[in-house]
Amino acid sequence: MKQLLSGIWQWSWFSEDKQIDFNGLFLNVGEHKILIDPPPMTVEASTFIRRQGGLDYIIVTNRDHAREAATYQAEFRCQVQIPDADALQMDLKPTRTFKDGELLPGGIWVIHLKDQKSPGESALYIQQGKGVLIAGDALIGKPTGSLNLLAPEKYSDAAKAKEGLRRLLNYNFDSILVGDGASILVGARQAVEHVLQA
Repeated sequence: MKQLLSGIWQWSWFSEDKQIDFNGLFLNVGEHKILIDPPPMTVEASTFIRRQGGLDYIIVTNRDHAREAATYQAEFRCQVQIPDADALQMDLKPTRTFKDGELLPGGIWVIHLKDQKSPGESALYIQQGKGVLIAGDALIGKPTGSLNLLAPEKYSDAAKAKEGLRRLLNYNFDSILVGDGASILVGARQAVEHVLQA
C-alpha cells in the first residue's frame, strides 16, 4: 500500500490486457474506512486494511469499475454504494445507490459526469487540504504526469464527453486520483485544464 495523501492509500494491479495499472483506493476518513473501485488486492493491501479495523463501505464510480467489489463486500462484510444510473447494468447488489450532488460517508461529494463511457460515471470530491478529486474512468493517468480521455471509440460522442468533464473545473483541487494509470498529487487542476483545452 502506498500512502498518497493524508488518510488515503493506493494499491495497483497491472492489467496485461489494457497494459495499465488498475488502482484501488483505501480511505480512512473521519470514522469511516472506505474502498473505491477495488481491483484484485495484494496480500499486503488486505493485511493493511485489516490492521486498520476492516471496512465500512465500498464505493464504485461506474459500471466498469465494479472489479472485485462483490468479493470484498463478502470478505469484509461492508456496504456497497454504486451510481444509480449504472445500477441496472451491474451484477453487484448494492446497499444503496447514489446520484449527483449527494454527500457520501467520509465527506465525499458525488459529481455525476454526463456523456461519459457509462451513464452513471461519477467523480468523487473531498474537501481535504487543497482538494482531492477521484476520477474513476473519467480521465486516465497515462503517460505518467499527464491526463487523457479514454479512446474516442469508448464514447458515443467523444466531443460531448470532453464537454461533460468541464464540470470538474467548478471544484478546487490540487490532487486527482485516477482508477487507471498514474495519479497526480500536485498541480492536477492544471493537468485537467490542459487535457480539456487540447
